[in-house]
Amino acid sequence: MDAENQTQVEEFVFLGLSRAPGDQVSLFLVFLAAYLTIVTSNLMMLIVVWIDSRLHSPMYFFLSHLSCLDICVSSVVVPKILVNFLRQSHTISYNQCMAQTFFLIGFFGCEPALLAVMAYDRYAAICQPLHYSRLMRNRLCIHLAVASWVWGFLDSAIHTALASKLCFCGANQIPQIFCDVPPLLKIACSDTSINELATHITSIFVGLGPFLFILFSYFYILASILRIRSNTGRKKAFSTCASHMVVVTLCVGNGFLNYNRPSTGYSLEIDTVISAMYCIVTPTLNPLIYSLRNKEVKEALRKILNCWRTL
Repeated sequence: MDAENQTQVEEFVFLGLSRAPGDQVSLFLVFLAAYLTIVTSNLMMLIVVWIDSRLHSPMYFFLSHLSCLDICVSSVVVPKILVNFLRQSHTISYNQCMAQTFFLIGFFGCEPALLAVMAYDRYAAICQPLHYSRLMRNRLCIHLAVASWVWGFLDSAIHTALASKLCFCGANQIPQIFCDVPPLLKIACSDTSINELATHITSIFVGLGPFLFILFSYFYILASILRIRSNTGRKKAFSTCASHMVVVTLCVGNGFLNYNRPSTGYSLEIDTVISAMYCIVTPTLNPLIYSLRNKEVKEALRKILNCWRTL
């Protein structure tokens, strides 16, 4: 392939939201409302955990990191979408695309590891209650949280470094609403076998590994819950674990749809829906799932709202 055909593109065009010119204003308002909801609800969760001393426990410490991740994921994607709506041009420069890919994969990679840590926390609380304070001491919680973030960004560094070596031969139309490895591989004209191999290998360690750990943890958790004689204690344990499993299902399900695509790919419309669920719907639902099903969080929220009303 000659040098002219390997000319690097300077910008990419997102096709996901550029095919409905008559709905641009409506879509802008929808994405703006979704982003404000994500930031507000997750910030509220962070504030509640920070202010209320009853929530100063490992479970809520990790939950605050999950809320921070949700804000970060949506902030990598949605502001660029909103700017493109205002500019009426759904484009992104090459360097911005690589940066978006790096941070997006990094934040996405952190979430399964963090959910696995949260599963271990529930295992320690329900299966080893007498040793919980020793198993989940403060220093270990900090180390586990930091390890989750580092784990995600190590994965991201590998994928972004490999993606930066791809040639696109002038092809710059991405069938997505943000930059990510699968759509970049789809339009690349150079050999992508190493990238695809790296995707399959890292998905085992970043996605499948934590998921299996969560399944094994909940196998023991479920067995312990069924042995609880008190109906109140059993109900409380089920409620806490149910919220976590719903979030795990959303994370794993969206990740599977996004990174394990059929060889023929999805249609543009389905791609757009999956992308929106991954970076918008899930971060919106996570704080609602935990707050609506958690009595302690609802009481803390009620206490804070009452304090604000008296000011």
